[in-house]
Amino acid sequence: MTDALTFDVVGSTAWLRLNRPQALNALNLRVLNQLGERLAEIAARDDLRVVVLTGTGAAFCVGADLKEALASTDWAQAMPDFIDCANLVFTALRNLPIPVIAALNGVTMAGGLELAMCADLIVAADTATIGDAHANFGVYPGGGGAAILPRLIPLNMALYLLFTGKSLSATDMKALGLVCEVHPGAELDDAVQRLADGLTKKSPSTLRRMKEVARASAEKSRTDALLHEQVMFREHLQTQDFQEGLRAFSERRTPHFTGH
Repeated sequence: MTDALTFDVVGSTAWLRLNRPQALNALNLRVLNQLGERLAEIAARDDLRVVVLTGTGAAFCVGADLKEALASTDWAQAMPDFIDCANLVFTALRNLPIPVIAALNGVTMAGGLELAMCADLIVAADTATIGDAHANFGVYPGGGGAAILPRLIPLNMALYLLFTGKSLSATDMKALGLVCEVHPGAELDDAVQRLADGLTKKSPSTLRRMKEVARASAEKSRTDALLHEQVMFREHLQTQDFQEGLRAFSERRTPHFTGH
């Protein structure tokens, strides 16, 4: 049986690729379980510094595999169980201590958008279309669509996408701030690898602390967020990466960070 998710390592970058192109990479329990297992493996490894999540074929991900869910003899229970599983995996993806890049190679909607929003950075092909789409089928978002999208783009545009079920182009989503970079589809993987390569050269301990404070800041007052940053600053002063960065600056050379 073909893996529903492929896993490759390029340098210090882990590539996770949803691999159900015939189903437009729709999420089912098999995909989620494999993704969860890979995320646990990545979190336990010191040699990986960036994760890229992308798709095979014409879509990044179109969300939950509703056909499979509705085929269950007890679909009313199957859907909550699926959402619970999805949210455990989504949380694990958000909480990875290393940068996560979502590379949107094509259609991204509903749970696919919710999955993409778990990443730290979103890069898209110029042919990608991105939307929520839940309202088109009377489905309520259960993986962060209504809760997270308004934190990433202006509220009125988040509500527009949620209410209308429309999709926008990658370029339009870049203008709204959701997408960081847009590249021709044929160049997407190479462009994302270049971005990842740049991140792997940074201090892992610095990026980890930046990610922790930045993600937590949305839940805190400005005063508490600044205090969190100061705590991390003082912790970082004790790291080898901090000392290496200062030495490299003084010696006018490229630093070599270990993450310690």
